[in-house]
Amino acid sequence: MILMLTVLAGLCCALAAFFALMAALNLLVFRAPPPAAPGAGPRVTVLIPARDEAATIGAAIDAVLASRGVVLRVLVLDDGSTDGTAGIVRRRAEADPRLRLISGSGLPKGWNGKQHACWQLAQAAEDPLLVFVDADVRLAPDALARMAAGLEARDLDLLSGFPRQSTGSLAEDLIVPQILVLLLGYLPLPIARRRGDIGLAAGCGQLMAVRREAYLRSGGHRAFAASMHDGLQLPRLLRRHGYRTDICDAAPLAVCRMYDGWAQVWSGFSKNATEGMATPVALPIWTLLLGGGHVLPCLLAPLAWAAGAGSALSLSLIAVALVLAARAGIALRGRQNLRSVLLHPLGVALSLAIQWRALMTARAGRQVQWRGRHYDAG
Repeated sequence: MILMLTVLAGLCCALAAFFALMAALNLLVFRAPPPAAPGAGPRVTVLIPARDEAATIGAAIDAVLASRGVVLRVLVLDDGSTDGTAGIVRRRAEADPRLRLISGSGLPKGWNGKQHACWQLAQAAEDPLLVFVDADVRLAPDALARMAAGLEARDLDLLSGFPRQSTGSLAEDLIVPQILVLLLGYLPLPIARRRGDIGLAAGCGQLMAVRREAYLRSGGHRAFAASMHDGLQLPRLLRRHGYRTDICDAAPLAVCRMYDGWAQVWSGFSKNATEGMATPVALPIWTLLLGGGHVLPCLLAPLAWAAGAGSALSLSLIAVALVLAARAGIALRGRQNLRSVLLHPLGVALSLAIQWRALMTARAGRQVQWRGRHYDAG
């Protein structure tokens, strides 16, 4: 019993150390784009797909229109909304000629709703730099100029930013911060930047700046029409065509309230899980990395203490300390609250539960629902 506990604790400690080391290295290079040089700035078109966003679209547009340091145009596509979204955009467009409302066409068979909306928006844009922004994102006044500056400074074709995630419920505090945990704890950013490997591509669909020419030549959202995960698929697509992509810390540039409450968190993280972690090959590996490194040490520590296994107890506590220290560093960079750090092991366990449920749903051939539409789960 004591030997088994010690071996398990040693494995947990090794997994935790890997996570902590990777997070420390990534935090050194995961930075916000530099301030933009003064002047008129580049020509930018912001593209916002909107479906039933009456509660949030007005604030999103106001934030974009307050941008400085760029020559700005804003296109908003109303994707069949039934809640007054179009009217809100239309009234603002009447007051500001930089804003234009587009009425989306019907969703063709084989298309995901957001990808179809983004593709229509891109077809209507003419400026050399396109910035896709979700309707629940609030940009800082210098966000667009800094994203454009980051693109130029690194000679990139696509730069995707990870906004600060605003949370207002326990479910959001537990699950939403796991996005940065996976990104900074397991993706080797220095290697991803030096090499153009498709498997090392990453992005966040909430905020993506891309050169129009590269976007159109690679096929844009049309190339992955059925996908649910443009934040991952668009960087992969561009790398596949030889273009350069990168990610950045957008916490100082933008804030987003992804979901509101447990039901939205569960549905939102389930809808595209099978395009990321929730595959038959990947999920067991992720379960070992996350379950073994983040959750199991918290369970082993009391067992080791009760069994009088001093070495196992020490190794388990070291693992817990390493994970929480790295987790605190990620929280500081992402401007996350303390509760998400203290409850981190529970958040990891629930995230894995969502992924396993999504995999089982896909294997059973059931569909997922999002924004009033039904899609195949896998």
